[in-house]
This record gives sequence, structure tokens and C-alpha cells, in this order.
Amino acid sequence: MSEAHLILGTAGHIDHGKSSLIQALTGTDPDRLAEEKKRGITIELGFAQLSLPSGRKMGVVDVPGHERFVRQMVSGATGVDLALLVIAANDGWMPQTTEHVTVLELLGVSSCVVALTKVDLVDREWIDFIRDDVANRLSASCFSQSPIIEVSSKTGEGLDNLKKAIDLTASSVQRQKESPSVRMPIDRAFTIKGAGTVVTGTLWSGTVKPDDVLSLLPGEKPCRVREIQMHDKPAKKATAGNRVALNLAIKLDQVKPGDFLCTPGSLEASNRFDARLHYADPFGTEKPLVSGTRVHVAHGTREVLGRVLLANGQETLKPGCSALAQIRLEDPLSVSLHDRFIIRLYSPVRVIGGGVVLASHPRRRTNLSEQEQALLDALEAGNVGQTLEIQLDLASEPLTPAQLARLTGIEEPLVTPALEQLMKTKRVAQIGAEGSHYMKPSRIMEFTSRIERELITFHAANPEATGMSKAALQQSVAPNMNPDAYELLLQESERSGKVVQSQGEVSHIEAGAGAKALEREAAAKLLGLIIADGASPRPYASLSADSGLSATLFNKAIRKLDEEGQIIRLNPETLYAASTIRQIKSALERFIKEEGPATATQLKDVMGTSRKYAIPLLEYFDKIGFTTREGDLRSLG
Repeated sequence: MSEAHLILGTAGHIDHGKSSLIQALTGTDPDRLAEEKKRGITIELGFAQLSLPSGRKMGVVDVPGHERFVRQMVSGATGVDLALLVIAANDGWMPQTTEHVTVLELLGVSSCVVALTKVDLVDREWIDFIRDDVANRLSASCFSQSPIIEVSSKTGEGLDNLKKAIDLTASSVQRQKESPSVRMPIDRAFTIKGAGTVVTGTLWSGTVKPDDVLSLLPGEKPCRVREIQMHDKPAKKATAGNRVALNLAIKLDQVKPGDFLCTPGSLEASNRFDARLHYADPFGTEKPLVSGTRVHVAHGTREVLGRVLLANGQETLKPGCSALAQIRLEDPLSVSLHDRFIIRLYSPVRVIGGGVVLASHPRRRTNLSEQEQALLDALEAGNVGQTLEIQLDLASEPLTPAQLARLTGIEEPLVTPALEQLMKTKRVAQIGAEGSHYMKPSRIMEFTSRIERELITFHAANPEATGMSKAALQQSVAPNMNPDAYELLLQESERSGKVVQSQGEVSHIEAGAGAKALEREAAAKLLGLIIADGASPRPYASLSADSGLSATLFNKAIRKLDEEGQIIRLNPETLYAASTIRQIKSALERFIKEEGPATATQLKDVMGTSRKYAIPLLEYFDKIGFTTREGDLRSLG
């Protein structure tokens, strides 16, 4: 239990003693900046490690309490598994306490321990009053059953009880983010002499080891991990739920707080996302949230500007209500399925709500189709199989498990078994030689029918054409489809017995039969003419004219004879039947064996042709190694 797997995050109003309490509990002063020491408040995030009675160790994130530093508080609360809500007994509940509790709830932190600090400054009656007030204010939140522990960082009173309460609460906490992929939002980036660039953050998921190559978002810059530290000590690996420092092989000017480290290919920054948005209105303005409102959007350790666009024509959202919305961002965020985010008003800057990411790469739209609505519902419910089925129904082409993982935000290790289950019920089909892609059977049938209709129309309009080129067919039936996906579906159409492919052409197996027969008849007619010419073939243009065939059919017939090896083309204008060439070779072989090396004049007579044709023929035989020329004489090769 010595390895930290949970993060404890502080929350509460400025000057209620959060940093002092953390120092008293851990022995570490989380106020690391000189300005923080001077002013006596926490400006940036502070970090420590807490050892609990059971032997459990927790990473601790100490966040600022002043309202001007709420953005840092949001950064700290992201990734927190258990909250330590600090309320000073001499002050009681304050406006920023309300805001911090709202942030914790919106970020999905459901476990909390309340530390009632500075009890040494007030009497028993006042402590009881404040306890009752805190309990009453928390009663409407998810923290209604949270233990309230009275403590004094100055005298040490209640510190052991607080550790026990944290330990007991932590024993039933489940980590918010579980995934084999590495995800870590960066909250600090700096250099250390002799080491180079160092970044720190809370490792949301996955495991990191030295020499791992991670991707830095946005921008997907690759960077190698040189060394790892956890709580100022070298580590062989870092696991999810820990505060981590990573020494990266990257220049400092290429990384900054707010960036995201992840497993390469597992995440892609987005400038918009669909979400379930909750309008909390913690300060009780009672004003509705208007669609199109410009807001600050906080996710991980980054905050950017964006707009809230309510879905399906909804114009406003009342306080305490939620709705589907698309969040359009002015700068990209590295969001993924079920990530939590916070929104703050553009001005005055204050927390007004937050929500859960559902689709991280949606189309730009707010009016949802029936299928899009169903997809978001399935994503929100966490129904993997239903999500994949709907996504495949929405897709215009077959998809790989990796593509489905990217589109839905579902981890790829969960995608494959879900697809296998869908295949058992025949709701999804595999296509491709190795079953690498998936598609809805209805979509495959739809595509095959589209190809069949197009080919029937083509053959009707072009009775002599044996088929369409693959490129022309794609332009007609699937102009925007990925060529590899198109090829897979074309193969699937061929397997269905509706179409055939040959030499870059696609034809309908029945509608194209007439053209195929015409081509065979034309080829037979041409071959007869070429054979009849013997060793003295007529000019190419004369052959075309004498055949009586259209130019298209003539060219197809010539190509067919060429492909089948029934003709030999000495040059673009001179064609021989393969059988004629064989006869000439036999005559030459007999003559040279009997008479020895011979001249072109002698061999011309053997071949039964004129010098005009004899010389090209002999050069052809020299080229293929049948004969060998030495001076004016030729012998067998």
C-alpha cells in the first residue's frame, strides 16, 4: 500500500488554513513560491504526500482559495479522487467555499472529508454552531454524509482523527479515470541544470516508464521520457493516481502548463465537443444560461475561451438544469469521453457550471439527428456495444477498431470484444481479407446495391463496354470514401457474386455479359485476320478498317488477344499471331540445323516473307535469344 493510487485535493476559502493543515499532516510546505511565502496565500498548486495509519500513501494537491485563483483551483481539482474541504471555525462558510464545492461536484469528486480548522481560536458553542451550519449547507450536495473533523494546525488537535477519517473514506473510493492509455495534464514545466526539461502533473491513467515515447498535445509532438520522480524520489515507473515529475527529451519552449501527455495515437486535441452540460449557478443569480454565451472552459490544467451552443434549438437553460450542448472552442483542448470540465462566465469571471464530455470530435451542428441523439445517449450511459453499433450506422465506410475508438472515445481494448459480441448477433459484419474492418450489414447491402445499379445503367448506355474503370465507378458511387475502404467494399461486392473485376475494370456479372461476348467474338474475328496474314501482316490501320469493328471494340479485342498471349506485337504497328511466330521459329530452327549459320536473305526465303518484314522478325528473334547474329550470319541462340 506504499504506492499512491489516489489523489487528495484541498478546497476552501482563502486564509482558512489549507496550506498550514497540509504542512501539519505531511511535514511538507506546499507553498513553494517566494511570493506565496511573502503574501501568505497559495497562488499556484502545491504538492505533498500524505502517509495514513493503514500504510496508504496519497498524493496531495493544495489549491489556491482566493477567487482570483479559481482557475488554478480547477486545475488542481481535476484528477482529484478525494476532497479535503477546509473551513475555518472562526469564519465559517464563505462564498469561495460554495464555488469550490460546486467545482468538486461538477468534476465528479464524490468523496469528501471536512476539516474544521482553527478551532483553537473559538469556543465550543461557536464550533457547534459552525458544524451545524456546514452540515446544513452540505446536505443538498453529494457530500451530505462527509465526516466533519475539528482540527488545529497550530496545536495539533484533531490531526490524528483527520488522518483516520481520510484513511477510512479513501478505502471506499474508486479512481475516476481507469485506462491502459497514458493521460497526464501538465501543470508545471521547467528546466533543471544537467537534466533538461521537467514537467509535473497528476497521472490520470496508464503507466509511464523511462524510455517510453509519449505524445505531447496539442500538436502531437513525440517526446521520450528520460527519468521519473514521484514525490522527489526516483522511480522505475509511474502509475495512475500519482503526482509525477517526468524528465523529457524535449526543449522547454516546446512544452507549457496546460499541455497534455498521452500514449501516441490515443488522443487528439479538438476545437469542439458535445457534452452533457449542467448549469449550476452557484451564486444564485437566477438568470438563465443563453445559448451562444461566451465562456471560459477549463479542462485538465488548461483553460480556453469558447461558446456554449445548446442542442436542438434550445435557447436557454435554467439554473439547476442540464442539457446536451456543443462547446465550440477558440483553442483546442485534449478532451476524451467522460472527461469533466468547468465553465466560467467570460465576465465577470465566475464558475457557473460544467459537465461531461460525450463526443470529442463531432460535426459542427447543434440540431441532432435521431441517430446522433441516440449516439450521445449511448455514450452518456456508457453502453459500449450500442455506441459502436450506432457509430457504424452513422459511418459511410467500413471502420477499424482503432478508428472506432477515436470516433467514440472508447478505449480500443474495450472496442474489439464489443464488436465480437455484435458479430455473434449479426448486427455487425467483418470485411476485408483479414477481417480488419467492420460495417453494419445493412450498409454493406446498401453499397453493393448502389454499385450494381450504377453498373447496370452503365452497361445499358455502353453496350460494347466490358466495364467501368474502378476510379470512375468510385466517383459515381462513393466520391468521398477513403480509397482503401472503397477497395474493401468492392471486394465484398465481388464476393456477393454481383460484379467482377478485371484489369482495373468493374463490370456487372449479368449486364456486362453481352459486352464480354461481343469482345470474345471481336477477338476471334481479329485473330482470324491476323493468322490469315501469315508472315506479312497488314498495317495496323488497315487491320482496324478491315475488321469492321468500332474503335472501342477493336482496341478491347486487341488488348484481350495480347493479354491471352495469342498475338505478338513486334512494334506498335506490327502484329503477328502467336501460332505464326511458332511456325516461323520451327522453320528457321530446321534450316539452321541442317545448313548452318545463314544470312538474312537466306532466312527471308525460309520465313516466306519480304525483307520489309524479315528484318524486324529476325531482330525480334535476336532480342528473345532464339538466334544470335555474328556479322551477316545468324545461328541458333
